[in-house]
Amino acid sequence: MLDIGLLVRVHVDALIVAQNHMGVCDAIRRIAPVGKLAAMSAPHLPKVAGIDPEVPVSTHTSAPLTEVPGPPGPFIQDRLAGWVSDLTTLHELTERLAGTNTLDGALNELLQAGAALVGARRGLLVLEPANGEGPSATLGLGLSHAELGHIETVPRAATALGRVLDGLPGTADGVTSPDLLGEKNLDPRQREVAARLGYAASYALPLASEAAGRLGAAVWLYDEPAEPAQKQRHLAGLYARYATEHLARLVELERARADVAAVAEELLPSRLPRIPGVQLAARHRTGPRGGGDWYDALPLPDRTLGLAVGSVGGSGPSAMAAMGRLRASLRAYAVMEGEDPVAVLSDLELLLRLTEPARTATALFAYCEPATRKVVLAGAGHTPPLVLGERRCEFVETTLSAPLGMLACWEAPSVEFSPAPGETVLLYTDGLLRRTGDAMDRAFARLHSAAASVPKSDRHDPAAVADHVLRTMLPDGLDRSDSAEDVVILAAHFD
Repeated sequence: MLDIGLLVRVHVDALIVAQNHMGVCDAIRRIAPVGKLAAMSAPHLPKVAGIDPEVPVSTHTSAPLTEVPGPPGPFIQDRLAGWVSDLTTLHELTERLAGTNTLDGALNELLQAGAALVGARRGLLVLEPANGEGPSATLGLGLSHAELGHIETVPRAATALGRVLDGLPGTADGVTSPDLLGEKNLDPRQREVAARLGYAASYALPLASEAAGRLGAAVWLYDEPAEPAQKQRHLAGLYARYATEHLARLVELERARADVAAVAEELLPSRLPRIPGVQLAARHRTGPRGGGDWYDALPLPDRTLGLAVGSVGGSGPSAMAAMGRLRASLRAYAVMEGEDPVAVLSDLELLLRLTEPARTATALFAYCEPATRKVVLAGAGHTPPLVLGERRCEFVETTLSAPLGMLACWEAPSVEFSPAPGETVLLYTDGLLRRTGDAMDRAFARLHSAAASVPKSDRHDPAAVADHVLRTMLPDGLDRSDSAEDVVILAAHFD
């Protein structure tokens, strides 16, 4: 990782040393012949961290050092001040980039910082890992979706961005096109697109490093013929190498999250059953490490239906595996004795206590007869269902009971209720409440308000009900993949 703060401190120390050196030069000047002085005081300017020392000479020192009667302090001070300024800018930009924790945020920051470093107004970035693994993306700065579409119609091999993406020879340090419209061999389609979008020059830079490989490329566009100065290209290259390492970490994290989400989805029902008299919809949000929240809906004999939601304590692969075992066991018990939810959960508690004594879980199982709109349910430390209809929006009164695995013998009475025609029963896990960040009593009130605010035109559709509740409960980014809590909503609408 590029330690910009350390480089700044090194240059400040060098400045102090240089100033002390000026005092020594004054003393030597008084006693040394002019010829020897020229040999002894010839400047040897260091290249620290590869920063280019070729900056304009100060107006105070337009003549050679040996011909200036005074000490040459301003010359070295100007150079060191320029280095410190460049490194400070680079430090600030890399600090802002390091503060991004999402891939989209990092890509946007990279595009904007690169444009500032090379003096451009617009740009385009393509994330395309060379190994073919991980997410891919195309992002524009100052370019609309339509304009990005126009640029993508240009043959890839004809553009500097495409050549950099393909890793062609001569592109490792970037490709500068100072006057696109003046190039005789420019692809006709690129000439047409450049004229239409109003850019006349470009600078393309690879996003690659030895450790991360090639992740993609960025190109910045100039409105007039231009090209970045050598110092600008050098600073942009340093920034791009640091950005590549940061992007590589975020890409790996995004890949891991996608794998976790895929495994979690595979452990849940691939589709919901169709039972006359009831419509079902489910929504599931997985945390970054994977959690133990789950749901299930399985058809039972005589056109009845079993609905279940639950949550296994902990997170990560261990909790996901336990969730899969628990759901599979509940399905077996539900097929054998689903009409008695208390027996189903009692058997599940006994299995958990014998096979995984250190683990706890909450669960709710409901036995439904859609033809008669009869629901019998039992819960083990789980949040109560909510019933939404034309005339009511209320929580079902369930008995208090401990989670599975907490007591030597679990048993609690079941509860029976009858949804009216057109009512929806909402089952959910406590992650829906915890993601809000509110205390539990306020979170329950918030859920009640969210359900009550479902438009009447949407109340016949369980998917619309679930989506509305999710959006209302978790606005402004709370419904994101990096939250620690899983969320499950299972909605059953009775005809």
